[in-house]
Amino acid sequence: MPRIHCLNNISKRGTDQLPDNYELVDELESADGILVRSAQLHETVFPEGMLAIARAGAGVNNIPLDRCAEEGIVVFNTPGANANAVKELVIAGMLLGSRGVIDGAIWCRENADDPNIGKSAEKAKKAFAGREIMGKKIGVIGLGAIGALVANAAVDLGMDVYGYDPFVSVDAAWRLSNAVKHVTDLDAICRECDYITIHVPAMDSTKGMIGADQIALMKNDAVLLNFSRDTLVDGDALVAALNAGELGRYVTDFATPQVMTAKNAIVLPHLGASTEEAEENCAVMAVRQMVDFIENGNIVNSVNFPACDLGARRPQGQRITIVHRNIPGVINGITDAIASHGHNLANILSKARGDFAYAIIDIDDQVGDDATEKMSAREGVIKVRIL
Repeated sequence: MPRIHCLNNISKRGTDQLPDNYELVDELESADGILVRSAQLHETVFPEGMLAIARAGAGVNNIPLDRCAEEGIVVFNTPGANANAVKELVIAGMLLGSRGVIDGAIWCRENADDPNIGKSAEKAKKAFAGREIMGKKIGVIGLGAIGALVANAAVDLGMDVYGYDPFVSVDAAWRLSNAVKHVTDLDAICRECDYITIHVPAMDSTKGMIGADQIALMKNDAVLLNFSRDTLVDGDALVAALNAGELGRYVTDFATPQVMTAKNAIVLPHLGASTEEAEENCAVMAVRQMVDFIENGNIVNSVNFPACDLGARRPQGQRITIVHRNIPGVINGITDAIASHGHNLANILSKARGDFAYAIIDIDDQVGDDATEKMSAREGVIKVRIL
C-alpha cells in the first residue's frame, strides 16, 4: 500500500484523487511520497524508500533538487495549475498601477468624518484620476503558462502587446494570440512599453535581470509589475528610480523591507496563487502526477529528472524503471542483464537530463531476483523499481 505524507495542508480535492489503496500517513519515515506546498525541505532527511515529492505549485526553491536526484527521488511541480489566478491578479495590479484606486480609497477613509464628503471628493478626485490602459503598450517578459495568459488578456483589453522570451516553447507559442508581437531585445521592451510585467522563473541566470540599466531605459511614468519573484529586480536600482520620480509605479506580490520604503510602490502579500481554485488545481495536478509515477513509472513535469512517459502499464509482463547517472554504458548494461536471464524487452524509453537519466522498460514476463540484483549493482544505477 503506497503511503503519502502531506507536509502542508493540501486541498482535499487533491488528496481525494489518491486511489483507495493509498494511505495518508503522519510519519515521514514511512512515506513513499510527499505532497508539499511551502514547507522547507532543505534540512529534511528523507527515508531510503522515498520515491517522489510533488510540489503543489510552480516554484521549488524549498526543495533540495540536487540531493533528491542523488537519492533517486523524483520532484514534481505543477506549472500552469495556478496560472489563471496569477493572471487575474496581474491584470488587477496593472489597473491599480494605472488609476489612483488605492490612494483614492485611502483618501475617502481619511475624510470619512467630513459631512460634505461628496463635494470634497469631487474636488479631490483629480489627484487620483490616472490613465486608461486601452491602446497602451505592454511588454510581457516570459511567455510561459502565466505570461501567455497575461499577454492574451492584454490583447483582449485593447493593449498593444509585446512578448519577450528567448526560450519560448512550441506549446507556449501555440497558446499565444497572433496579435502578440515577439521581441528579441529586452532593452526594447524596457524602452518602448508603458507597462512591463515579468513572468520568468527565479534562477541564477534571471536574478537581477531587471537591473539599473534596464530601469534607466524605462519611461518616467512606466508601470513595472513583478508577480514572479522579488529577486528578479535589482532592489537598490528600483527604489532609487521610484524615489527620484524616474519610474511611475512598481506593483509587486512580494513584500520586502526595501520595497516597503519606496515611493509609488504597491505591495501585495503574495496573493497570486492563493485562491481556492488555484490551490485545488495545484493539489489535483500534483497528486495525479505522483500516482502516475508510483503506478506506471511515468515522469511528467519533473524539475530534476527528464520527462519520460510510456503510458499505462500493460496487463501482461512487468515494467522496470531505472534512475541512474547520465554516464555511458548504463542502459546497455541494464538491457544485457535483462536479456541474459531470458527476458524479452517489449518496450524501452530512456531520457537524460544533465547529470541524471531515467529509463522505463517493459518486459513480457516476470523479472527474477537475480536480474534485479544485477541491474541494481551496475555502476551509475541509483534506484531500480519493478512494477
